[in-house]
Amino acid sequence: MKNEVIIKDTHRALWYEDGVLKQVLGAGRYNTRPKIKLFRKQPKIELMIVNVRERELTIKGQEILTADKVALRVSVIVQFRVIEPQAALHAVQNFEERLYGDVQLAARRSLASMTLEEILTNRNRLSEDILSDVKGSAATFGVAIVRADVKDLVFPGNLQEIMNRVLAAERNSQAQLVEARTKSEVQRIEAQTRVEAQRYEAEADAHTQKLAAEAAAEAKRIQTQAEVSTLRDRAQAAEAYTSHPALLRLEELATLRQLASSGNARLFIDFQKGSQIATEQP
Repeated sequence: MKNEVIIKDTHRALWYEDGVLKQVLGAGRYNTRPKIKLFRKQPKIELMIVNVRERELTIKGQEILTADKVALRVSVIVQFRVIEPQAALHAVQNFEERLYGDVQLAARRSLASMTLEEILTNRNRLSEDILSDVKGSAATFGVAIVRADVKDLVFPGNLQEIMNRVLAAERNSQAQLVEARTKSEVQRIEAQTRVEAQRYEAEADAHTQKLAAEAAAEAKRIQTQAEVSTLRDRAQAAEAYTSHPALLRLEELATLRQLASSGNARLFIDFQKGSQIATEQP
């Protein structure tokens, strides 16, 4: 053995002197040369390196009977890491082989308690059962189980064919359901669009009628206002003529002057009732 050894952070080392464990070494550089003592035999030093990184262990193709006597082949993948190097090397002869066997037995126990339908509808339960079953036993030999998952489930040939048909029928049914839902949704949207269009059209007609009514009312108001203004002007003129008769006489003279300029004007005088002037223009 070399006089120096380097332990990486991904590993740990068990230090033995004459077969007796003295210490567990962490990451670092260590001198393995024993101290020389007079009149005493130098101990034999051994180092056992243990990998403490997270690793995977795959249990392949285990044929197991379900509760309803259907033979399945199951593959399980387990992720684990060593947390107690001393227990991993001392408690069992080979902790990886022990873990492999424990997972096998846990998978058998779980599948034997489940029917095929339960396995197909709740595959996570199988993984959870294996994890809870193995986790406790692995801790006794210094191994922590990070996760355990069912990787593959293989059915017998005839059952596999039936399953494929069932899955194909389910996919076809789901496709038809999606198509029906899509068609229904399109019809609903079209109906909603028609209703919205009719509502907008009705609102537009009502708005147009409202504007027309407002325009007619405004025109009537302006006409009425003009007539009132005309009547007010006439009343003011009549009041002025009444207060000042000379203004009326001037208006008459202006009218006569205007008539005199027209060759078609006619003048009629009623001598019995007084002078009255009338004009006629063809």
